[in-house]
Amino acid sequence: MTLPSLIDLPTALLPFVSRAEEVFLADAAGPTETLQARFEAWPSARRESFARVCAASDFALDQVSRDPRMVLALAEQGLLERSLVPGELREALRQALDACADEDGLAQALRRFRNRHQLRIVWRDLSRQADLAETCRDLTDLADCCIDLTYGWLYPRLCQQYGTPIGRRSGEAQHMVVLGMGKLGAHELNLSSDIDLIFGYPEGGETEGARRSLDNQEFFIRLGQKLIKALDAVTPDGFVFRVDMRLRPYGSSGPLVFSFNALEQYYQDQGRDWERYAMIKARVVGGDPEAGRVLLEMLRPFVYRRYLDFSAIEALRNMKQLIQQEVRRKGMSENIKLGAGGIREVEFIAQAFQLIHGGRDLSLQQRPLLGVLTTLEGQGYIPAQAVAELAAGYRFLRYVEHALQAIADRQTQMLPDGELDRQRVAFMMGYPDWGAFMQQLGYWRGRIDWHFQQVIADPDDAAQAPEQEQTAGWLPLWQGELDDETACRELAEAGFRDARKACERLQGLRNGSHVRSMQRLGRERLDTFAPRLLALLVEQSDPDLVLERVLPLVEAVARRSAYLVLLTENPGALQRLLTLCGGSPWIAEQIARYPLLLDELLNEGKLYNPPEAPELFAELNERLMRIPEDDLEQQMEALRHFKLAHSLRVAASEIVGTLPLMKVSDYLTRLAEAILGQVLSLAWRNVVARYGRPRHRDGSLCDNAFIIVGYGKVGGIELGHGSDLDLVFIHDGDPVAETDGPKAIDGAQFFMRLGQRIIHLLTTHTTSGQLYEVDMRLRPSGASGLLVTSLSAYREYQNEKAWTWEHQALVRARMLAGCARLGEDFKQVRDAVLRHPHDNGKLRREVCEMRAKMRDNLGTRITAAGMGANAFSADVPFNLKHDAGGIVDIEFMVQYAALAWSHQHPELLRYTDNIRILDGLEQVGLLPGEEVRLLQEAYKAYRAAAHRLSLQKQPGVVSGDQFHDERQAVMRIWRKLGLC
Repeated sequence: MTLPSLIDLPTALLPFVSRAEEVFLADAAGPTETLQARFEAWPSARRESFARVCAASDFALDQVSRDPRMVLALAEQGLLERSLVPGELREALRQALDACADEDGLAQALRRFRNRHQLRIVWRDLSRQADLAETCRDLTDLADCCIDLTYGWLYPRLCQQYGTPIGRRSGEAQHMVVLGMGKLGAHELNLSSDIDLIFGYPEGGETEGARRSLDNQEFFIRLGQKLIKALDAVTPDGFVFRVDMRLRPYGSSGPLVFSFNALEQYYQDQGRDWERYAMIKARVVGGDPEAGRVLLEMLRPFVYRRYLDFSAIEALRNMKQLIQQEVRRKGMSENIKLGAGGIREVEFIAQAFQLIHGGRDLSLQQRPLLGVLTTLEGQGYIPAQAVAELAAGYRFLRYVEHALQAIADRQTQMLPDGELDRQRVAFMMGYPDWGAFMQQLGYWRGRIDWHFQQVIADPDDAAQAPEQEQTAGWLPLWQGELDDETACRELAEAGFRDARKACERLQGLRNGSHVRSMQRLGRERLDTFAPRLLALLVEQSDPDLVLERVLPLVEAVARRSAYLVLLTENPGALQRLLTLCGGSPWIAEQIARYPLLLDELLNEGKLYNPPEAPELFAELNERLMRIPEDDLEQQMEALRHFKLAHSLRVAASEIVGTLPLMKVSDYLTRLAEAILGQVLSLAWRNVVARYGRPRHRDGSLCDNAFIIVGYGKVGGIELGHGSDLDLVFIHDGDPVAETDGPKAIDGAQFFMRLGQRIIHLLTTHTTSGQLYEVDMRLRPSGASGLLVTSLSAYREYQNEKAWTWEHQALVRARMLAGCARLGEDFKQVRDAVLRHPHDNGKLRREVCEMRAKMRDNLGTRITAAGMGANAFSADVPFNLKHDAGGIVDIEFMVQYAALAWSHQHPELLRYTDNIRILDGLEQVGLLPGEEVRLLQEAYKAYRAAAHRLSLQKQPGVVSGDQFHDERQAVMRIWRKLGLC
């Protein structure tokens, strides 16, 4: 919404303008310095603004009447027509307070300063020279400097009187921390806000340097009392800010000031839901800023939970109900803050999403409401149209709030009932009359309330009566109120094949130790959730199977009942959970092990449509950028959650058919590449911080001289669910030259420790599992070789020592992450090694020998690895990967062809995946198109079956009567190539 428009002054307001002008006409000073002369020298635009401001605001008219020279000085200093620069307000107040000799002088200086700048802010707001953002910022800056500089004035004087408070543990001087809450904390103060404060101090102890010491708490209580009095007391000059301390622990009945430990303990043990909402906006506004940062970090876990916290919705409903009861009791429906569609509802919407998701999505850990709304849109939590309406409606209501408070500098959000003030509000908002204004106000309140209801709608609403009735029908069975026979009959009639087994499973959950030890609130949540679960289960095609798979998840999250609230609050997410559990026990096990994955079920569009590679890389980079560079634990958790979430999206998309096989492998491979790139970056930064940068052979410092090379499935862009990573590390630094850090080590040690760090980041188990299993045995000399190899040593090994099977593996090798220049050098080494001419007879023999060893060790014994006479019978297994005619045969043929013919056809080395290498063999005429298609289709069919079996947590084995045509075609082409 834009600024309210300017309209002509209503006739009813003209007498106020005359009264204001008379102030200047009544002055009796000399002719050259009269107020009248100075006033009449104003330009017409300023005179017009003066008329608008004094007509609309009794506060402004009163300030002009009390001190006309103040408004003239503001005008002549240009402060009415320009924005203040950062720090200007603080410096002006500092100079004013420096001249104060005692507390009476402090009080007077503060109030006169406040009145001067309050008038300036009201003037600029009502004359439309400042928008909402500037007005709120100026008011907040005014409060900030008044609080902090008053504290700075009082603290040394109390230390002189009572001694300096000293920490018992640290032995250091202690300062108080002043937390600003609510609109003050969010830089959103309105024209007549009170300020909500909480006082804290770092640690207990006593004062030193005075005849009688005081306990630190007693010292800071006295300091807090004086600070409140300096700001809040009403004197002939008015007040500075009304101070409200009721948000502190225990409210008005608690101590005025708490130690950090006491604050942490209170919020941990007794903090209530509304206090979490309040603490979202907490900001250090006075005292020791460094200690304040420590305090806010201590309190962060209370506000933002690491898991999804849909219990925030319950708390929001309860809070809203209490507010509505108060509104009705006090007749406050015309309150634009607390009434339906008011400011508080927009705040609740934003804060609900912050509390639900903010523990994991750090972008939501911010204070200004409009910034939160923008983030909610950008992160896909709320549609753009909804955010646009909420933001526009919120701005409109805040302008209305300013208009109401500008009249008399009174904290009110009630619409006026007097005709004069109604005319003033309509005028300030740019409407010709009260009716036109109320029509627009009604529109925005209606839109806000509608969006609010969408967010906090209760699944048990009367609008959902049929579903509610269906759900309630399962409550007696769940709570054990039915005898076994009746319960089994109901389950059988609902579609369960083995109703008795289903009944036993439900009883096992209900009577299990996890449930019996639940607290009352958790049990209530489970009793609400279980009937919903049963109502949706009976709609599944195989409710027995889905129940078997989903109950371990329910048991796993029973003690963390916020997850039950998530599924209760989001029936669509529960439906998707049951669909995916029915489709894959692997998915069911993953979600049961890592319940944070339930978050992914909330957005159906994202769940079944994973992002393309550029968005994938950008999303991971953005997530890690929100985490401090030195917080390795959070970075590791973020990487693991990212991998879990996107792996789930791929599996879900595969189950519902929105992602074909080749895309599944592509996506899982790109996911690994994105993670490896970030892991390398983290490891490099960590090792450099400890040892400094290594050097190139020419002596220059390395910023990036390392690559991660992928072999096998990751190299061939064929990763599956749960695949490990075959990796090789290569560097191009000087192994002898020392690093430039304080703990210098030689280059060889640096790169070895870098490799170790990468493996540590990838394989360490945290609460979110590990990233990947890593296999380093394909590096030069295998397990006995160096963990990290220089490029020159790698080249030498491949040319002089590598076995044929190692060259076969090299066909599928490619750089995954690291230095682009070194990656290109590696590719040239790879291509040169693979293009080296081979004795084809010897090559065929060695390939066949390696294949025979693999069949003997890994193939199906009872069918002679698929080569026996019984290999195609239904009662014997066929190993999709290792038996004759299977996946490995196709891979070996491709690798043989690349080694045999790439010296003549280097284009065969362009790609590392089997499908595109086969395309290349057709393009250069080495294999006919029909045979290429047969091999490609067989390869894809085998891999598709292996993927499906993986999602069912089954080995890659099918019955021998499957894939007859594919197996025979592969074996025929194998023989045609002269392979044994």
